[in-house]
Amino acid sequence: MKDILLITPPFTQLNTPYPATAYIKGFLNTKNISAFQMDLGIEVILELFSKKGLANIFCHIERSRDNSQLPTSNSQRIYSLKDDYIKTIDSVIAFLQGKNPSLARQICSGNFLPEASRFDQLDDMEFAFGSMGMQDKAKHLATLYLEDLSDFIVECIDENFGFSRYAERLGRSANSFDELYNHLQNELTFINEITIKILKERIEEVQPKLVLISVPFPGNLYSAFRCAQFIKANYPNIKLSMGGGFPNTELRELKDNRVFEFFDFITLDDGELPVELLFDAVCQTELVEVQFKRTFLLENNEVVYINNTSRHDYKQAEVGTPDYSDLLLDKYISVIEIANPMHSLWSDGRWNKLTMAHGCYWGKCTFCDISLDYIKLYEPIAAKILVDRMEELIAQTGENGFHFVDEAAPPALMREVALEIIKRKLVVTWWTNIRFEKSFTADLCLLLKESGCIAVSGGLEVASDRLLELIKKGVTVEQVAQVTRNFTESGIMVHAYLMYGYPTQTIQETVDSLEMVRQLFELGVLQSGFWHQFAMTAHSPVGMFPEEFGVIPDQNEITFANNDINFKDKTGINHDKFSFGLKKSLFNYMHGICFDYDLQDWFDFKIPKTKIPSDFIYNCLEKEQNFNTKPNAKIVWIGGKPQTEIFTKSKKGTSWEIMKLTFHNKTQTYDISVNAEEGKWLVATLEKISVYTENKMTFSQLKSDFEQQFDDFELFWYSKPIMTMRQFGLLTL
Repeated sequence: MKDILLITPPFTQLNTPYPATAYIKGFLNTKNISAFQMDLGIEVILELFSKKGLANIFCHIERSRDNSQLPTSNSQRIYSLKDDYIKTIDSVIAFLQGKNPSLARQICSGNFLPEASRFDQLDDMEFAFGSMGMQDKAKHLATLYLEDLSDFIVECIDENFGFSRYAERLGRSANSFDELYNHLQNELTFINEITIKILKERIEEVQPKLVLISVPFPGNLYSAFRCAQFIKANYPNIKLSMGGGFPNTELRELKDNRVFEFFDFITLDDGELPVELLFDAVCQTELVEVQFKRTFLLENNEVVYINNTSRHDYKQAEVGTPDYSDLLLDKYISVIEIANPMHSLWSDGRWNKLTMAHGCYWGKCTFCDISLDYIKLYEPIAAKILVDRMEELIAQTGENGFHFVDEAAPPALMREVALEIIKRKLVVTWWTNIRFEKSFTADLCLLLKESGCIAVSGGLEVASDRLLELIKKGVTVEQVAQVTRNFTESGIMVHAYLMYGYPTQTIQETVDSLEMVRQLFELGVLQSGFWHQFAMTAHSPVGMFPEEFGVIPDQNEITFANNDINFKDKTGINHDKFSFGLKKSLFNYMHGICFDYDLQDWFDFKIPKTKIPSDFIYNCLEKEQNFNTKPNAKIVWIGGKPQTEIFTKSKKGTSWEIMKLTFHNKTQTYDISVNAEEGKWLVATLEKISVYTENKMTFSQLKSDFEQQFDDFELFWYSKPIMTMRQFGLLTL
């Protein structure tokens, strides 16, 4: 029995829990408030994709329709192979959960998995997985097998099904509640029934007084309402509240009182204090005055927004460590949708999710919801606290993988976190979202790699300097090329978010942007990417001041959701028609092929020739090295202690002592030779600037220390021996 039940409704991710409930549970722990959390999505998936679940699906079809009337030849094929699917499903799910690794050989040998239309794309598996190995190849094949079954469910059982979303269309900018409300009056679907069965068991087990349903995306909204509807009808004493990304962005102008037939409260923005006050209101009988923080509720049959507490939101250092207990961590399913190592990170592997900072330190991009608190209010967490939380999560979950889900992780904080990880000798694997800004030098990238960073994703958006300036991205294409090169050369993979259809974007700029992207992939400095069509959101500068960006919004009356706004671009260009060609070209570039295709080959309509020189990105990467070092730059040594040997060198009757320093790193051995006295200074200095020492020396301190004994530090610092060391771990940060 717990006071609060936290629910993530179907569906979000297969491979790792969405972190919102874990964040709230971690906070509730600091207040000694008892809570239980569940990811209803993964529980429904596991029930659906099991021997019993598939048998029920096929029986449902037999009862509800004539099998000769299946909608496509593909669904007919899957139905005909139903015994093979039922026989193999439990083994495949166990394999994707990491429990049955030996099955990879059988999957890869062929004639084990039944195959339908998703397998038609398997033209060149050996090329795609030659570098990724048998386990990943088998994961990819097993993913296609699940996607075939998903297609079958969509065609024959429930058109709203999707592995990471359910009935998403009903939640997408539903300015009116009518359509969703009408759907909620229909009979439960096959998948709804599974959802409700699992939910009922959990409600009776936990017996909560308050249920908090987190709705991160439009694809969770319908299921959230279905869950709330069931609880209201069957457990009228339980109070219900909705929070999460969807209400935070879309329900800020809520007026329709029918919503409160399902929920008692809807909270906005940071959930910690609003949830604590809800707990007080619902569970604390001796409370004198009921207060709320950023909460919608119904009073006298009117929707009211109450924010009557004088208490401030909690600082990031006070909210506790996310708590993943109760979640079925060993039952999540790793899948690989396409054969690209970077692209697979979102769906493959179990990641502990953390944020380095609340909000975005940049907060200027004109397409982004920068007026909302989750982006506008920037508050970083101290590196030591962050790494403490990482250690707590490793102990709790047994997982050393971390995905920092920041809007854009701050480079200075990434540096401090990396130093702290290395100093504590932690073995972790992590990745995050960034801005491609010039702070990401080659040296910083090497440090991040040493700490366990394997990948970054960032917004290149439109690869056009004019549009990047209009977006207020704060970067140029040249800068992006150099930063992606720095990451790639250090061994960190790079994913780029790409955008087309931004207001005033011309056809020429779309073509030129594609050429920039082609060159970035061809030169190997980008490994993965995704094209998004520009969407105008209500809380972005474009949405708030459309006339400044040459767009005409279609305004509707808002009684329910308000985020994506339909609009007309004054240029009159139909950007939709570029979607297929942009995505098809990128799919091939991500697999390292088709760079020699003419851009026209990707489109079935005439496009202008690119105006970008074919060596533009190459020339960006050929810029001369900058030999200026900032006086306050920290100098850090991440290598080991060298072996030293002093010998005498003679020339034309003059003798002097030389010191040879031999260094061993994880992959090779190298040595340098310097004047013996300078060598002794260098050995002593490496101890002082070691990554394991607390106080870091700056370049100016190092220069001053050197010049107390010798002449001209710059001549020494930029000499060939020191430049060799700088390739192997002598970092300027």
